[in-house]
Amino acid sequence: MLKEYRTIKEVVGPLMLVEGVEGVTYNELVEIKQENGEIRRGKVLEINGDRALVQLFESSNGLRIDTSTARFLGHGIELAVSMDMLGRVFDGMGNPRDDGPALIPEKRMDINGEPMNPAARDYPNEFIQTGVSAIDGLNTLVRGQKLPVFSGSGLPHAQLATQIARQAKVLGTDAKFAVVFGAIGITFEEAEYFISDFRRTGAIERAVLFMNLANDPAIERIATPRMALTAAEYLAYEKGMHVLVILTDITNYAEALREVSAARKEVPGRRGYPGYLYTDLASIYERAGRIIGKEGSITQIPILSMPEDDKTHPIPDLTGYITEGQIILSRELYRKGIQPPIDVLPSLSRLKDKGIGAGKTREDHAATMNQLFAAYSRGKDAKELAVILGDAALTEIDKQYAAFADAFEKDYISQGYQANRSIEDTLELGWKLLSMLPRTELKRIRDDMLDKYLKPSVEEEE
Repeated sequence: MLKEYRTIKEVVGPLMLVEGVEGVTYNELVEIKQENGEIRRGKVLEINGDRALVQLFESSNGLRIDTSTARFLGHGIELAVSMDMLGRVFDGMGNPRDDGPALIPEKRMDINGEPMNPAARDYPNEFIQTGVSAIDGLNTLVRGQKLPVFSGSGLPHAQLATQIARQAKVLGTDAKFAVVFGAIGITFEEAEYFISDFRRTGAIERAVLFMNLANDPAIERIATPRMALTAAEYLAYEKGMHVLVILTDITNYAEALREVSAARKEVPGRRGYPGYLYTDLASIYERAGRIIGKEGSITQIPILSMPEDDKTHPIPDLTGYITEGQIILSRELYRKGIQPPIDVLPSLSRLKDKGIGAGKTREDHAATMNQLFAAYSRGKDAKELAVILGDAALTEIDKQYAAFADAFEKDYISQGYQANRSIEDTLELGWKLLSMLPRTELKRIRDDMLDKYLKPSVEEEE
């Protein structure tokens, strides 16, 4: 029998103080029952002797502490899981949001997860095809990797997120693939866009959606990514599925963390964020990976909008330290009409070399990737030189590189949000673009590969 306490002493905003408690633990769930039978919920944020500081999930408006009782439930926040989650939409606390029936759970799992033994981690080395050339060809996603997308306010990261969720698959395997989509602090319009896109394309059949709206409580925002990852861990490690987790927007999560930290009167760190922001973000990102002996895996794509497009802001800065690279969206490319506006030069996938090559993608992948990077970089430099000194300052080869850079952006990077390119399509497109340059310039590709794959240019044919 759970003990009820009538010793609620104080409520300040979302925080409540209960005195005289026994055996209460950090993160434990609390039910606050009012005289009229209404129940509100919260969780323990801090224990000091026999005093417990509780964070309310709902508003504290109208809460009468003199007639209310607090009951500590003896466990943290749990998610009811079963295979019936696939195709369903939940709110940020794991309750159905799609007018469907409540789940009959196979089990309940603590949303904070179990720490993964580093020695049990398997190395990510299998290619995931997203159908997006700028990712597959140049900044390859590997199964078990965590690869964030750095976006900015107003940039189309929502369209890119739904495109990846719709198209992603592991090549060369019959294993089941699922997508867990966690939306954190989004508007009602964004939530409708995500849900309708998933339903329109049929992607919802293999997806689990968690939707936390901007007007939901801050504490729910902190729980949402953990709900999504708990569902992913169940599908991956207990049902043997390859799971892609997409979390958007991590910036909203960090803002909620700052809000709760300020309510607790903690000493702020950089830009007012709590000093433990790095540790907290790591507790989310590090739940991606593969486990030796387990068929399933969790691959993570967290999306965050950089305040003022600043890569040195604490959220993208700390995220970059924890994760294995980043995909950066460019405002300049967006203004040019490039879709998706992925800036491939500052983007990076640290594990791309592990998921490509013969038997995974194709033998020429690594060489063409390096050559495309080099040629695009030189082409951009030539274009900048032309802006300063005029076209007359460019040599003939500079002009060819400048033309290559324009064609690369228009044909390779820009593909729209509906096109699903196979890795073969992406590689062939890369070779087609490289044929714009003289063969003598392709110094990063072996002669035998040039002989096999390089199509002669129009001038050479003539």
